[in-house]
Amino acid sequence: MIVADTNIISYLLLPTPYSESVDAAYQLDSEWVAPLLWKSEFRNVLALYLRKEIINLEKALLLQETAESIMTQNEFDVPSSQVLALINESNCSSYDCEFVALAHHLNTPLVTQDKKILKEFPSTAITVAELLSNYAGKP
Repeated sequence: MIVADTNIISYLLLPTPYSESVDAAYQLDSEWVAPLLWKSEFRNVLALYLRKEIINLEKALLLQETAESIMTQNEFDVPSSQVLALINESNCSSYDCEFVALAHHLNTPLVTQDKKILKEFPSTAITVAELLSNYAGKP
């Protein structure tokens, strides 16, 4: 199991430079979890793609449906006290701290490419490359 931030979920479903490695990570471990916030953030990613006319509404609806089917039963409410404590000790946004709080609660890594999260929470957050490397080291 991993906590996947919204960008990682996006990289799985939209073509990006990280898509190939994220797909490989998903093949190794498809149990991805996220705070409830992921859904709104993903809609915001789709809004950007719609406004730039990279995708049309039909494709956006299909991508949202696919993402929701991947994440169904894997969404968590995160206590505000935990999020605020993480905000207090870092320079990360409350949104980012929701993902970190969930990773702490589940004692599982947060997979992200976000440089600020990786810097602020090095014992919790790992990159996709690090995740793949961790799996490569296992029998």
